Amino acid sequence: MRSPFAYRPRSGPLQSASPAAAVAYLGSLATVGFLYSNPIVLAATGAALVLAGLLAGARDAVRAALWMGLTLALLIVAVNVLVVDRGATVLVRLGQLPLLSDVITAEALAAGAVIGLRAAVVLLAFAVYSACVDPDRVLRALRPLARRSALTATLVSRLVPVAAADAARLRDAARLRGPAAAPVGRAALARRLLAGSLDRAVDVAATLELRGYSLNPPRPTPVATLFPPYTSKKRCDRRGERPRARRSRYDRRFYVVGALVLIAGVAGKLLGADAFAEYPAVQLGVGPATLALATLLALSGLTPLSPRPRRTASTSLPAGWRS
Repeated sequence: MRSPFAYRPRSGPLQSASPAAAVAYLGSLATVGFLYSNPIVLAATGAALVLAGLLAGARDAVRAALWMGLTLALLIVAVNVLVVDRGATVLVRLGQLPLLSDVITAEALAAGAVIGLRAAVVLLAFAVYSACVDPDRVLRALRPLARRSALTATLVSRLVPVAAADAARLRDAARLRGPAAAPVGRAALARRLLAGSLDRAVDVAATLELRGYSLNPPRPTPVATLFPPYTSKKRCDRRGERPRARRSRYDRRFYVVGALVLIAGVAGKLLGADAFAEYPAVQLGVGPATLALATLLALSGLTPLSPRPRRTASTSLPAGWRS
């Protein structure tokens, strides 16, 4: 069973773009989710991420992220209303309870809902990134900067979906033991999953050590030095090395939209688009800046839309020329 957050190669614009362009686009939406507390802006950001994930073909990742985000948001709301007693609108009086609030207020409920919505938006951004950005391309992009950190990040992004698949297989195996078998608790499954993950980590570390990743990398030899008579000038640069891979034609689109979203988010923050207050009473600002920013964020979800293929003219022969 494959994790819904695992990367799957597709031919969409988001998958074809370079990792830097995809990170610029998704990172700008996640940054807006961190900066704002207005539910309208957060909802528009979440709608843009859902739309981007659906257009990119990451339907399973979006569905799983929505389910996990909703569960996390409900948990945050429950904890916030039971711990925070601020607010002027009292909904329920609980009495004297240790370590808990005496009342449940509408303001604490609204504050918890906003925090949960922000967490769901950020979770959506990382889910779309995990399902649409190739970790191998991320490793190649970060290799000149930090080889060990890039390798660690790539291994983590690869092993987390494997651990999720192991957890699903363990649950299925526990259900198939039959009604007479003793029930398997979550603690036992977690211990087995942790033990399997540690064993896999040790095997991966031993494999990398045998392949020489712990040694200093040798200096690459230019291609023109190895094969001087057969090396073309077009295929090699002045130093005799292979040229870098060309950028995708979709990179400019994601860079422009990411920069526009980030600039609009900072400008909206300065212009009062984040007009929202939980205490002492809930106050939601719905001004022109808020609506304009929300509209721009929602439309940014159309960035991964694939262009329609051009129709070619018919090359059929006239009826009298057919054999």
